[in-house]
Amino acid sequence: MGLLTPLAVRIGAIPWMPRLLPQIVWVDEHLQQWSGHRVSVLDLAGLPNLMLTVPGRKTGLPRATPLLCVPFEGDQLVAGSYFGGPKLPVWVINLRAAGTAEVRMGRRSWRVTAHEAAPGPERDRLWEAMIEVWPNYRLYEQKTDRLIPVFRLSPESPVAA
Repeated sequence: MGLLTPLAVRIGAIPWMPRLLPQIVWVDEHLQQWSGHRVSVLDLAGLPNLMLTVPGRKTGLPRATPLLCVPFEGDQLVAGSYFGGPKLPVWVINLRAAGTAEVRMGRRSWRVTAHEAAPGPERDRLWEAMIEVWPNYRLYEQKTDRLIPVFRLSPESPVAA
């Protein structure tokens, strides 16, 4: 965690913040482009993050999404929270269809197998680990009627640069 993490958590808890998601994504895309993919908005906030690339289930084209992640027992955890919105993020639907993806953290990339946690004790354990890093997941959980999916991304092999 970084010096700005507590501020990021407070800003992330503001009820109207999800409305700014398109602007945040725009800033993040330009910041990453400008920095040669070395810095993201989540980096500035001191939060662990990755770029998840999954083929679109209809087009097969690679779709990249920056996500907050939680390192966990050699894997990475990600959640399809979408700020507690009513719909699933498209990357979740694509990841469910593909079962595998590419992860990039900084300049390193590797293939992962995605395991979606089923409701129950294992998902609860992973969810608690995620809340330790980003407490606002609890707010998102309260805002939505859907169960927020949690994925455990396990490394397969490095991807050639």
